[in-house]
Amino acid sequence: MPIRTRRTSLSLLSFALALSLAPLAQAADAQAPEGPRALPGSLPLLPAPAHLEQLPGAGYTVTASTPLHAQGDAAQRVAGLFATQLKNSGGPALVVSSARGKDGIRLVLDTTLKTGTEGYQLRSDARGVTVQAATEAGLFYGAATLSQLLTSGTPGTVPALKIDDAPRFSWRGLMLDSARHFQSLDEIKRVLDAMAEQKLNTFHWHLTDDQGWRMEIKRYPKLTEVGSCRLPAGEGGRDPATGAERPYCGFYTQDQIREVIAYAAARHIQVIPEIDVPGHATAAIAAYPELGTIDTPLKPISEWGVFPNLFNTEESTFEFLENVLEEVIELFPAKYVHVGGDEAVKDQWEASARVQARMKEVGAGNENEMQAHLIKRLEKYLEQHDRRLIGWDEILEGGLPPEATVMSWRGIEGGLKAASEGHDVVMSPVTDMYMDYLQTNSENEPPGRPLSTPLGRVYGFEPVPDALARDKQQHILGLQANMFTEHTRSYARLQHNLFPRLAAVAETGWSPRERRDFADFLARLPTQLQRWQAMGIAYAQTPFEVEADVTDDRKAGTATLALRTPLNYEIRYSVDGSPVTAQSPRYTAPLTQPLPVGVQAATFFDGKALAKAASRFDITAQSLLTRNDEHLDLCPAEGKLLLRLEDDGPADGPRAVFNVNIFNPCWYWQNANVDDIGKVRVRAGNIPYYFQLAHDEPQRRFEKARSAHGEMDILSGQCDGKPLATVPLPAKPGADGFITLEAALPRSLKGTQNLCVRFTGDTRPTMWVLDELTLLPR
Repeated sequence: MPIRTRRTSLSLLSFALALSLAPLAQAADAQAPEGPRALPGSLPLLPAPAHLEQLPGAGYTVTASTPLHAQGDAAQRVAGLFATQLKNSGGPALVVSSARGKDGIRLVLDTTLKTGTEGYQLRSDARGVTVQAATEAGLFYGAATLSQLLTSGTPGTVPALKIDDAPRFSWRGLMLDSARHFQSLDEIKRVLDAMAEQKLNTFHWHLTDDQGWRMEIKRYPKLTEVGSCRLPAGEGGRDPATGAERPYCGFYTQDQIREVIAYAAARHIQVIPEIDVPGHATAAIAAYPELGTIDTPLKPISEWGVFPNLFNTEESTFEFLENVLEEVIELFPAKYVHVGGDEAVKDQWEASARVQARMKEVGAGNENEMQAHLIKRLEKYLEQHDRRLIGWDEILEGGLPPEATVMSWRGIEGGLKAASEGHDVVMSPVTDMYMDYLQTNSENEPPGRPLSTPLGRVYGFEPVPDALARDKQQHILGLQANMFTEHTRSYARLQHNLFPRLAAVAETGWSPRERRDFADFLARLPTQLQRWQAMGIAYAQTPFEVEADVTDDRKAGTATLALRTPLNYEIRYSVDGSPVTAQSPRYTAPLTQPLPVGVQAATFFDGKALAKAASRFDITAQSLLTRNDEHLDLCPAEGKLLLRLEDDGPADGPRAVFNVNIFNPCWYWQNANVDDIGKVRVRAGNIPYYFQLAHDEPQRRFEKARSAHGEMDILSGQCDGKPLATVPLPAKPGADGFITLEAALPRSLKGTQNLCVRFTGDTRPTMWVLDELTLLPR
């Protein structure tokens, strides 16, 4: 479907997230800060050091002629990376010297120091700066701190200070899903650079899933020949010129994987591979059908959700998985191998007589125990090859060998249980650590999952539960952000999702619990934004935009705008068309203006604008009669799964985005003023329905169609009862992918009403989505 035209103004009303996870969203909102506030003695460093003391006396200014001393291979390696990072962050270009020197910058590796495996010391005065550590990793992190010092405050100047620093957790990670959408080597290296700059040390690489197998396995070439390609849904899977199929493909050769591992290792980042079993296996079974439990041929497809396809339980399949792991172990030097274990719906196992027989053969009392048998088998294999197994928290079900490590994603409960039983744990709960969820309520957010996970919520996550016994707390290895990519089909969108939230993850993983302060973090963040700009990182603009809640008095011809920004930075605005600057009026109270009105607003910190462009709100009497789906709620009812979905076309470039509850396609205009309104006009689009929901599928609620192709119903109140108006739906949309329908309202309808637009009938494999709702005067 061609992209629709959007108004240039931003949100007129809050885009309310109607979720089954609504309490979590409310908790996130409750964490909104009072505003940025620097702590005494704080410097704009991210993550915050464990101990920092500013000293009396002059600091040291670094220029391109400043000597950078480093002796020995390890220190020289760190110095070279430091010089590159400093230059890329906007600092001066330095030349590494192996000569001894007491002035300038000195990077010293001293194995007698008691700084730990990743800690360091930094000292600066008028003569120079010295960074020293007992390990190369520690020296690298000290140099990263120095790079930030030289690109903050007065650029090139380090104040007199001393820092003694070391991380709180040993696992500070990011998971990147390359199975759903594929990233180039250059893009992955840029992510690794950004991780290193923030002292993150674990890159969890999600390489296999239902939608694609991305890792070359030489013993099984069909895994990539067949499993690395799928056909995108709808127009996205067709060549726009010829109409021919245009598959989406991509995989990493083993040489490319070695290149990524070496690049990460130079930056002291371990790369953890993930090979998913027994679920998320469609791509592998498509390549080798004998691995599955059903006779139906499979292929990787562009649908999202939970698929029913599992590896079977035959000995030959276990041997296949061990053979795959043999090549994985040969490639990846990291201690851990991730085997997935999540969302393995057991329906096919339950229905398979052979699987049931196999369960009896191995002594598994139920399907969970059968999965546990597989996990234990793989754990034993990995242990024999000096590796440790890690998996999502479902691997706890049915029993788990003591050496296995648990990654807790369904909340913290799995991690709490695992740590209490003596297992090591990495905390990565969906409620706080999923970077594919929306950051704000802005209509400028890209497609994503339903839960809103704002920066404050990410920062507020505490990896060690208070309920965990003190003698078990050492089992919490750390935390990890997870970046699944169903909706992330471009690198620009990936950057939007990761930044600035990844900085909050980094500080939680590195800084002492008592050192973390969100208001202080917000005061340090603007300097980090400048570094990211210098590094070419396109961080999300939405947390720094201005949003508006608008109320209108139609009779008086006025509109009142209540401005806000997600992070409570200072807002400046103009109403006369002039550009917004640090000298523009500061927003303190709602603005009431005669129609038409054009308001521009922007966020500032220390006199600098935080977003690339000011937000603009253009409101007319006519625009107040129209709302698109961004400005409507989802109807109040049970069974909600709100998604921010992307259209299927055009094949390349930007696409329309729709907010829709796929369990109940119904939109809600709360307190609509219908005085003198005779009709409603609805513009609706038609997009592919590309979800598999397994046991959640029965929660879908379709109002039964009453005609051949269903209806568009207009309702009031709580979106139930007899419709106010009904219009039959056509068999298919127009050539542009849209339809426009009008429905007459009863003349008796007056005052403010809750108006609902509902599409009836199960129209899969496509679905109707609301684009725009307009009130038409009599």
